[in-house]
Amino acid sequence: MAEKVINTAVEDFDWDAYENGTVNSEKSREELTKTYDESLNTVKDKEVIEGTIIALNKREAVVNIGYKSDGIIPVNEFRYNPDIKVGDTVEVFIENQEDKKGQLILSHRKARAARSWDRINEALEKDEIIKGYIKCRTKGGMIVDVFGIEAFLPGSQIDVRPIRDYDIFVGKTMEFKVVKINQEFKNVVVSHKALIEAELEQQKREIIAKLEKGQVLEGTVKNITSYGVFIDLGGVDGLIHITDLSWGRVNHPEEVVQLDQKLNVVILDFDDEKKRIALGLKQLQPHPWDALDPDMKVGDKVKGRVVVMADYGAFVEIAPGVEGLIHVSEMSWSQHLRSAQDFMKVGDEIEAVVLNLDREDRKMSLGIKQLKADPWENIETKYPIGSKHTAKVRNFTNFGVFVEIEEGVDGLIHISDLSWTKKVKHPSEFTQIGANIDVQVLEIDKDNRRLSLGHKQLEENPWDVFETVFTVGSVHEGTIVEMVEKGAVIALPYGVEGFATPKHLVKEDGTSAQVDEKLNFKVIEFNKDSKRIILSHSRIFEDEAKAERNENRKAKRAPKRQAEETPMLNTPLEKTTLGDLEALAALKEKLEGK
Repeated sequence: MAEKVINTAVEDFDWDAYENGTVNSEKSREELTKTYDESLNTVKDKEVIEGTIIALNKREAVVNIGYKSDGIIPVNEFRYNPDIKVGDTVEVFIENQEDKKGQLILSHRKARAARSWDRINEALEKDEIIKGYIKCRTKGGMIVDVFGIEAFLPGSQIDVRPIRDYDIFVGKTMEFKVVKINQEFKNVVVSHKALIEAELEQQKREIIAKLEKGQVLEGTVKNITSYGVFIDLGGVDGLIHITDLSWGRVNHPEEVVQLDQKLNVVILDFDDEKKRIALGLKQLQPHPWDALDPDMKVGDKVKGRVVVMADYGAFVEIAPGVEGLIHVSEMSWSQHLRSAQDFMKVGDEIEAVVLNLDREDRKMSLGIKQLKADPWENIETKYPIGSKHTAKVRNFTNFGVFVEIEEGVDGLIHISDLSWTKKVKHPSEFTQIGANIDVQVLEIDKDNRRLSLGHKQLEENPWDVFETVFTVGSVHEGTIVEMVEKGAVIALPYGVEGFATPKHLVKEDGTSAQVDEKLNFKVIEFNKDSKRIILSHSRIFEDEAKAERNENRKAKRAPKRQAEETPMLNTPLEKTTLGDLEALAALKEKLEGK
């Protein structure tokens, strides 16, 4: 109720003179002005005081501060408070008591700014609820005008629910709490979410207290992530994990639900302390395995779609929520290590054979190679010993080449069965992976599903001919192709190789032969069984020198023998005809005299 104001006359006013018209008008004007001025508030420039709104329109507000004139403030300075009305008390900043037009100049914005930091800090200390005007969007949130200060409202602090459209908040006045102030940088962070969290916490406690496992509730899809769906149960959130959305495979929850969709969910578990609620959607539907054809058995053929691929196999969905695994070993009769991606890909529609069916554990094993006959069932008739075929090189080892004649039929060519003549150190010197090679079946190992194959057996053994060509003592031209620790490998005619030790590589001038030298070599050993030819270069001139020495020795010994043989023949003859005859004649005469 407004206070009644009693006006009293000035005590020393000369009413008689006033009636007679003899009052000094100048004096009375000055006195009246003085009395009027004393009845008004005394104000100073740059001062903050309170005033009352006495008029308000769309453009400006008229404010009375008890001064001789009223001030005018643009109404946009009050946009943070859309509920402002006539009669409200507001703070104003006196910029100028009187401009050129005699107008009192006021500012509400500067009044707020002058005391803003005190009010901001006070609001933080007292956990006070304040009003702010959302000016615009910015990266990660909004800019809010609070007491004339620009504060930051993070997007996560606008509401307890995720905000998808920030623009709808621009231009609104909302209530906030100050949550953080950086005094050094004059940064202020506010939150609207904090106002409703306390109320929501109470609601959550009440809701969780009534929850029971297995209870079915209606909820609204609040947020969708790659790992699951958050459901608003009316003040408390629950999570449906991606694995609990459907009995079938789900690549992303968006395949099953959409934002703001209402649906029934079942409570699987909840945590009173952490207020976590695990929900399920698929549990409201019967399990697909329960609806599986009861007559399905091992050996049956089924059709399905590949839903997941891995190196070790593929998962095939034969009915929604019913999957079987095709291991990579069941994709081909081949024993080569291969990846499942070589046979199929996600989305392929395939036919398979049921290999194992466990309804209790809800597991199924499938195979596709069983759709074809096992090539090893009639291996003896299809690939008999001695038969010739073309195979594909699959892999190398130090001891041979693994080849595949057809899918599932593998064989090994031992390194010794690659060539009759060439000494192969590694199969890569002879062929390459992926190349075709002609083979002959040597042995069949049905238990281990492996054939022993040969390549050189396709040709006649040239060593039967070499035995007549490279006889011991024969000389042939050869080229040194490789030096090894124990000697040298020498290429001979007809594609055959021989070997010479270091002492047999010495040339006539005393030096040793080197790689790529072409020389004559003498065969000093030939072994057909081990396919070995031992050669010598030095033996050629050594044998020639030895032969020459023998010839010289024979030439020297011939005259001596002739000289020794002639005296033996002549000397007795001479003695017999000369001395011996005289002696015999004398002996005869002597005998005759007696």
